[in-house]
Amino acid sequence: MALLELNGISKSYAIGGEVVHALRSITLKIEKGEYVALMGPSGSGKSTLMNILGCLDSPTGGTYILNGKEASKMTENELADIRNKEIGFIFQTFNLIPRSTALDNVALPLVYAGVKKDDRIARAQKSLEDVGLSDRATHKPNELSGGQRQRVAVARALVNNPSIILADEPTGNLDSKTSYEIMNLFEEIHRKGNTVIVVTHEEDIARHAHRIIRIKDGLVDADQPNPARSAVAPAH
Repeated sequence: MALLELNGISKSYAIGGEVVHALRSITLKIEKGEYVALMGPSGSGKSTLMNILGCLDSPTGGTYILNGKEASKMTENELADIRNKEIGFIFQTFNLIPRSTALDNVALPLVYAGVKKDDRIARAQKSLEDVGLSDRATHKPNELSGGQRQRVAVARALVNNPSIILADEPTGNLDSKTSYEIMNLFEEIHRKGNTVIVVTHEEDIARHAHRIIRIKDGLVDADQPNPARSAVAPAH
């Protein structure tokens, strides 16, 4: 059974008097432990697709089955639980709370999960350590470089031990050297057994993935293994 399964997924928006078809009948499967890049130019529908995969948005048509359960049949509480515990989100703009320390930012999902304070702090510290930032725990976002801020965001995404990491243009605000470091971190996360899905329009970022799905005009234009990477088996 696939971890994520989309069957005939479509998404339309009414803007003014027009209907915009962001996705048109997307059908694909992503297995546990895969490392996938969703590629496409701006306006291709890739971010809409990521929002549906992350249960942040619901499709207009089709079915989305996540770990054997149909997303449309889940309650709001069940969906919120999945977003908090099953999926780790990483965004281009980091989405950190400016007045909170790195440690508090990382611990935030654990607050929502109802984890006790001592356990929250211990787990957040371990997560920062895993991304090489244990010495920056008390720093606020404005005291960190762009790369360090993204590492904090990665640590926050990992703190609940999610099975799926969803990253939307994770290197969009970073220089090429820092981008390379962040992508190496993603490879490490994947080797530990996580399913990693990266949304990008950059070929050099997509090349880190083992499978590249190209989206164009709301459709799957191509879906192929990355020959340079797919020979490397995911860790389980």
